[in-house]
Amino acid sequence: MKKLPQVTLIFWIMKIAATTLGETAGDLLAQTMKVGYAVSSLVLVGLFLVSLVTQLRAKRFHPALYWTVILSTSTAGTTMSDFMNRTAGLGYATGAVVLITLLAVVFSIWYLSGHTFAVDDISTFRGEVLYWAAILISNTLGTSLGDYLADDTGLGFLGGAVVVSGAITLTVLARYLTPVSTTLLFWVAFVLTRPLGATAGDFFSKPTVKGGLGYGTVGASLILGGVLVALIGYSLYQQRRAAVADVPHDGVLPPLESRVIT
Repeated sequence: MKKLPQVTLIFWIMKIAATTLGETAGDLLAQTMKVGYAVSSLVLVGLFLVSLVTQLRAKRFHPALYWTVILSTSTAGTTMSDFMNRTAGLGYATGAVVLITLLAVVFSIWYLSGHTFAVDDISTFRGEVLYWAAILISNTLGTSLGDYLADDTGLGFLGGAVVVSGAITLTVLARYLTPVSTTLLFWVAFVLTRPLGATAGDFFSKPTVKGGLGYGTVGASLILGGVLVALIGYSLYQQRRAAVADVPHDGVLPPLESRVIT
């Protein structure tokens, strides 16, 4: 049974909101609360594993659960990236190369397993495991890319967001104007929305002297959390409306031989 959402405009809006919140929440734990990147990574990876196991055991699509896993991959990805690049000293560029290599390994295993890459058609346990492994690594990669654009290139938080937004725009145009695989473009967009979220999160939380809005990790996390909860509520409302629309007015399905199959 399919347990993943359809890829629509609202999906991408929620993805950007979740990854932006993941950036600020990860920094809240590691920096503001002074837990440190190593311990924060262990805590957030643990939360990711708990939410992932719950998602894998679910029998149908639950919007709140799905986006909880997405959020946990974003927060875990933030601290994992910071641990690799700052604590371990790899640097943003080297860390990004390592993560690109890991993502390529996951996609190679995925390809050799024979499971579909089309996210709308994933319905098996192994296919979903590969899907979430790719998401965790891509969100971690996105954090490294976002930090690289904002810091190493000198573009700053806003400049980095503009560059990534331009790359996302080109991806959207490729979706409608070129024969490039929509599955490939999905994963390109998924990776790119993470650095957009990373730079947007920094833009919300960093002080004004560093080019941010100065809300801090607490204020930014509260604002973004409220936005994400509202979007999840809207998604639940849409799901229930669709379920009601599928039920006949008398609540009884017509005889099998009278149903029209399209």
